[in-house]
Amino acid sequence: MTSKFKTTEISNPKFESNNLRFITVKTPNLIGRGDICVFVPPFENLKDVPIVSLLHGVYGSAWIWAHKAGVHFTALKMMELGLIKPMVLAMPSDGLWGDGSAYISNTTMDFERWIVEDVIDAVIENIAITSEHSPLFIAGLSMGGFGALRLGVKYHNKYSAISGHSSITNIDQMELFVEEELAVYSDENKEELCIYDLILKYKDTLPPLRFDCGIEDELIEYNRALHQQLESSKIPHIYQEFSGKHEWSYWEEHIKGSLLFFNQL
Repeated sequence: MTSKFKTTEISNPKFESNNLRFITVKTPNLIGRGDICVFVPPFENLKDVPIVSLLHGVYGSAWIWAHKAGVHFTALKMMELGLIKPMVLAMPSDGLWGDGSAYISNTTMDFERWIVEDVIDAVIENIAITSEHSPLFIAGLSMGGFGALRLGVKYHNKYSAISGHSSITNIDQMELFVEEELAVYSDENKEELCIYDLILKYKDTLPPLRFDCGIEDELIEYNRALHQQLESSKIPHIYQEFSGKHEWSYWEEHIKGSLLFFNQL
């Protein structure tokens, strides 16, 4: 199979630990290289395994879901207990622009296509238990929740379900976290940078959708507002609130909800 990338580097299994693999590919969408941390379930006779893209928040990178939330340990335990079927977890960087790219395109780089095209292609090319027949899911936290909701809705023909944790729901909320000017995120149609407006646009073709937020989270009112808007518009979704702040202990616990949700589909 001819690779879609000019160059690819993948970690040597001899030196890997805890079923984590690392892939670096060169892509025009980033005008350079992008990193993906991949959890590969260690079971025999697997094929066409679902791929879950997990998007991180501001300040983070490809390593952070694994090494601040231990998501690979959580997923493996759930698989061993029979709570979920085997899944590959693809944890890409956001492109490492500024404090966070928001997974959208700007004047020079296309962080959106990096996620919806390159990450999937890189996993399928390099992880033998996946294929073009692997179901695709997308989830994320904070800025990554915004990315998951936005990209999952926009590319509804690609992703089978969507989940967001403590999600930014409108690009304007990025200013709560980043030092970059908000204007740099606003090159696109504003409709595409508001999750409710985008959902409304694609309301007849939405994949199954869930999101949650901690009651003590600074984004709770935005998430409640999105839930209320979706309720008013009679758009099917699952929304949950739990005790917790905008912090890793919350995401470590509640990523389980995403994995269980995807497992049902």
